Amino acid sequence: MPLGVQKKFIIQIIILLFLMTSLSSCKSVPITGRSQFMIISESEELALGETAYQQTLEKEPLSTDSEKVALIKRVGERIAAVSGRTDYQWEFNLIEKDIPNAFALPGGKVAIYTGILKYTQTETGLAVVMGHEVAHALAHHGAERMSTGMLANIGIKGISLLLGQGDPATTQSIEQAFGIGTQVGIMLPFSRKHESEADEIGLLLMAMAGYDPREAVAFWQRMGKGGGEKPPEFLSTHPSGRSRVAHIRSLLPKALPIFEQSRP
Repeated sequence: MPLGVQKKFIIQIIILLFLMTSLSSCKSVPITGRSQFMIISESEELALGETAYQQTLEKEPLSTDSEKVALIKRVGERIAAVSGRTDYQWEFNLIEKDIPNAFALPGGKVAIYTGILKYTQTETGLAVVMGHEVAHALAHHGAERMSTGMLANIGIKGISLLLGQGDPATTQSIEQAFGIGTQVGIMLPFSRKHESEADEIGLLLMAMAGYDPREAVAFWQRMGKGGGEKPPEFLSTHPSGRSRVAHIRSLLPKALPIFEQSRP
């Protein structure tokens, strides 16, 4: 291996080790307490979320259905009220597009697509979705995925420099191979972990807000029936419908007492 490549490789390894040692000072996810690896600061995360949200709203048509918009805001505000993040500038919008989707960005920026309303059906069903999306924001899942991706890329670069020995074609081939391996072996399971964690946090949030968490089972069953053809679970960023419903059922004994206490 040429001296210059060796130096680059050593630098990459040093950076990788430095980032890995920062795990000891990780944050913890609210409610679940899981440790997180985080490179991105919360201020950077909030700035990214705000920018991405505004760019999305500029491109997507907002719904003019005042009744549905009011419903989105009402449910969102009830969930946000029990989130513990009074410092977030919460915002809830309904996008007029027939796709069954929703998303939350850092800082409490949430959007629901009208296409998912045929699956939510009721206010409580909508609370399942809102709780899940708010949970992603509370748990800083976006920043965590970006941090893990940055760490994975450093590792891939180091391996390619070691094995490719400076040859551009070999290096590119190794990067592509390990990129696929990392995606399936690390990033996808990591995304599934986030989805399961958001299900758990979201279930407890909706219960705290006074929504019956048992509706989450019915909602995800409806989504499973209407989702069409799906990839194998190990190649999906989301748990399979059956796995998800089973997980939610296992959490109901924890969520139901919270719901009962929150009822007027």
